[in-house]
Amino acid sequence: MPETQDILLEQLQVGLYVHLDLKWFEHPFAFSHFKIKSQEQIHQLRSLGLHKIRIDPALSDVQPAALSAEAHEVAAAAPPPPPAPESPELTAKRAMMERMRQQRENAARIEHAFIDTARAMKDMEKNIFARPAENLQKASEMIGKIADSILSAPELAIHVMGDRTGGEEIYLHSLNVTMLSMMIARDIKLPREVAGAMGVGSMFHDLGVRNIPDKVLTKTEAWTHSEQNLYETHCAVGTEMGQQLKFPAAAVAIVRDHHEMYDGSGYPRHLKGEEIGVLARIVAIANYYDRLCNPVNGTPGLTPHEALSLMFAKNRGKFDPKLLQVFIRCLGVYPPGTIVQLSNGATGMVATINTEKPNKPELVVYEPGVPREDAIMVDMERESDLNIVRAIKPAQVPKEIYAYLSPRKRVSYYFDAAKPGQGAAG
Repeated sequence: MPETQDILLEQLQVGLYVHLDLKWFEHPFAFSHFKIKSQEQIHQLRSLGLHKIRIDPALSDVQPAALSAEAHEVAAAAPPPPPAPESPELTAKRAMMERMRQQRENAARIEHAFIDTARAMKDMEKNIFARPAENLQKASEMIGKIADSILSAPELAIHVMGDRTGGEEIYLHSLNVTMLSMMIARDIKLPREVAGAMGVGSMFHDLGVRNIPDKVLTKTEAWTHSEQNLYETHCAVGTEMGQQLKFPAAAVAIVRDHHEMYDGSGYPRHLKGEEIGVLARIVAIANYYDRLCNPVNGTPGLTPHEALSLMFAKNRGKFDPKLLQVFIRCLGVYPPGTIVQLSNGATGMVATINTEKPNKPELVVYEPGVPREDAIMVDMERESDLNIVRAIKPAQVPKEIYAYLSPRKRVSYYFDAAKPGQGAAG
């Protein structure tokens, strides 16, 4: 039996799953394939000027309406009805297309800000020893601006970023950890000056890694015991560097303790619970998550959804339980960068979330009739009949869909103020 079949307009029924062989902007529906849910949708389908419509029996709840042989012949011989004047729904869709254009412009603005910040961070980290006072001042000013923006925003939008920074992995890692730590700081209402010190510590938390040979950092096989021990020295080395550079004491403590775990399984001092300062406990969560998504040696990491699930299901004892709960609540079940299947069968990638309503993200949706540069952006807050069914592993996604959604090799985040009461991108 063929996967799809053509039926006449007179055979349409609620419960049929239809495919529209039209360009996306030529019909009023959010998707070009969907299950009919109302007589109003049937009326809209009949107003498109089509003679036949393609259905998928396997995804339909009912069979097409039966027609007598005579009625079938009459309907088949009749010319297709002329297209109806543009419906309010199609007008609304054109308005949605304008919103999507604005969203793409906003995304481009955010991406430029991300690239500028990543490059500035790279420059400061590379020159911190050559001009310590100058670059520490620059870092403090940049962190201050980030803190002011994030801490004062009524609502916060988290965007997944592209790979076009041209910077080494360590700088993107530092930026990710800083942004994710600030997200937690905002939620628990850390004072501005405390968050600023935390930002400096999170930005330079891996300062000591510069003394680890590249052949160790880029090794794709498991580290030997001696290589692991060598890597663990970066906390003590970074602490000495931070003190020499006259970092704030709170920032030095983060450099020293960001690998300490709540259950005592971390290093270098095997501290437990509240023996670890709250700022280091925050950065430890952000650092662990980013290393699951973006391993130090550049090998493929976990998806954001997998990383959060692992941290909660198997490793929750390693983290401050209240802070981990905040982290998961802010990122949501499907963090930005997660590929998902929707209740209508479509595949999309979570592009942006609003931390106040993380389970209503904004998605880039695969629609083969729409060019990638004009990809459909679906705001789940506006789509009451649409739900995310599950996360999908990249290996399970067909190549053409994966290429269309273009999930990033690295998962990088940047933040922006969202307008209260609006979707992720405002």
